[in-house]
Amino acid sequence: MAERSFDLVVIGGGSGGLACAQRAVEYGATVALVEASRLGGTCVNVGCVPKKVMWNAAQIAQAAHDARHYGFDLTVGAHDWPALKRSRDAYIERLNAIYERNLAQRNVHLVRGRARLTGPSEIEVGDVHLDAAQVVIATGGRPAVPPIPGAELGYTSDGFFALEDRPQRVAVVGSGYIAVELAGIFAALGSSVEMVIRRERVLRHFDVMLADGLMKIMRDEGIVFHDHAVPRALERDADGSLRLLLGDGRIVGPFDALFWAIGRDPLVENLGLDRAGVALDGSGFIAVDPFQQTNVARHYAIGDVTGHVALTPVAIAAGRRLADRVFGGMTDRRLDYSNVPTVVFSHPPIGTVGLSEAEARDRYGNDAVTVFTSGFVPMYHALTERKPRAQMKLVTTGPEHRIVGCHVIGAGADEMLQGFAVALKMGATKRDFDDTVAIHPTSAEEFVTMR
Repeated sequence: MAERSFDLVVIGGGSGGLACAQRAVEYGATVALVEASRLGGTCVNVGCVPKKVMWNAAQIAQAAHDARHYGFDLTVGAHDWPALKRSRDAYIERLNAIYERNLAQRNVHLVRGRARLTGPSEIEVGDVHLDAAQVVIATGGRPAVPPIPGAELGYTSDGFFALEDRPQRVAVVGSGYIAVELAGIFAALGSSVEMVIRRERVLRHFDVMLADGLMKIMRDEGIVFHDHAVPRALERDADGSLRLLLGDGRIVGPFDALFWAIGRDPLVENLGLDRAGVALDGSGFIAVDPFQQTNVARHYAIGDVTGHVALTPVAIAAGRRLADRVFGGMTDRRLDYSNVPTVVFSHPPIGTVGLSEAEARDRYGNDAVTVFTSGFVPMYHALTERKPRAQMKLVTTGPEHRIVGCHVIGAGADEMLQGFAVALKMGATKRDFDDTVAIHPTSAEEFVTMR
């Protein structure tokens, strides 16, 4: 068995693992990164990046239908899903190769295979033995599938990216951001879509304005919702179509394809965590403190495997800050998980940062919270048949109206939120927004003109 010693061994070549490994090398550490699959993890291969490609295609489809209202004599033909998949997959393969080249250029030793902890500082990868002064676990997660009869007949978000053709009749089970993103893409590209949700609305952890606003727009676009629905079984009919049986006796379908988008589970199996003594929390994620430290000295975990804000930029930030602290001498360096901005690539997109109105009232009390809102049809849709409303909300607290929440649904939300997130992070007040000159005509100007 070959043996190598490193200052740091990172298990997992996703966004967080790559960021941590490459930052550690900058401080002079010797680093090995272990990955059994494609570099880039979920985000690059079956997440953010290919999803955004599909979202772009859906946006183009909607714009093509809007074009005649702007005077274009445009005939919209059938969409070539296989051609889009080929181009998208080729792009992802190029990114995989770029990641591998970057590791080589930075002298990160890439070990291909599945890692297994065999002791306090020992890791086995096939017939390779690695001795690590520090260990970072960044193995990520995988889509959850419900434990019901016939569940294997459905796809997950991973399976979405493997589709060779677009199914015409689609069911999406789930209410989170992955669910609404998949539903929006399919609907815009021409599929008939039905969503099966456990409660009364989607995006239940977001501000209610965003959830209600998105559901209205999705309904207007033809998406059907089945609420208060708990799947009991998935069955295939004699003609090959699928039907979903619900706990209350309802039967939903038929469908050509069904997608489970009910959450993600951590990838912790067969890692040898018990051999190293690394503990899990009550939900099966690796338990860490605010410094990403596990219960075992010199063993850390970052990213989705910890269950803390499962977003790519969060994993990257946590990984870099961990390397800054462990190898860069920044003893108090860690990620602040509050006020993390995020975007849902629904149709239209959603941007949100900070507290929802409900969270703010719960934390500060009703009397301390003042809310400012704006709702309008964006100028782009002044000429189109489609009239999706944009909505914005600022949640403020105290007599100075310090902004603690910023929420928007509408075209451009994905791009406009980043700057407003900086303002919120710096402690901006409503007066600061009021004193900022608006950029006209834009949707973003509503954030600095609302009363």
